[in-house]
Amino acid sequence: MKTQKTVSIKANSREDYHKQLIMLFLEEKHGTSQEWNYYDYYVETGKNGKRLYLHRPAYKNKGMDFEVRVEDYQFRYGKYGNIISTGNRPSHPEIWNDVNTKVVENSGDGQKLKDLITQVYNCEEPNEDVINACRFTNGLPLDLLLYTIKWLFIEQDMTYWNQSGREMYYNHLMEIWE
Repeated sequence: MKTQKTVSIKANSREDYHKQLIMLFLEEKHGTSQEWNYYDYYVETGKNGKRLYLHRPAYKNKGMDFEVRVEDYQFRYGKYGNIISTGNRPSHPEIWNDVNTKVVENSGDGQKLKDLITQVYNCEEPNEDVINACRFTNGLPLDLLLYTIKWLFIEQDMTYWNQSGREMYYNHLMEIWE
């Protein structure tokens, strides 16, 4: 059975995101050997009306894990340039490439993008005025890109609970500006 819900999850720390997501996931009904339950949690809506959602269970089914998906977008992902799948689930390298493309396209606004990503990393809502002032023509709309990064950070926090979580991906994104 598939359940779709729109939820509001706002927090200012990793721990608060953990608590809210765990409480949400605890509401899920268990499945049976004949029927699995799937959940799509709509957590963000971009200015263009496209929504970002969390899909559960994740492909590898790691308990509290989830997939980050962007409604009506097609991503192509694979290792070493070969495409192994397409779908609405962005990969970390694709998001890295999107950020890098934006920085190359407009270095001044690229510096602003770095600051926005750092705000998201610090569990802050990115500054809307700065988002609106940035001019990028390639890739995901900037608000959807930042939402995607936000939830990829949170996904990493949940998956690597007792490790670095978001830090590893954040550091990889920051290499763009080195």
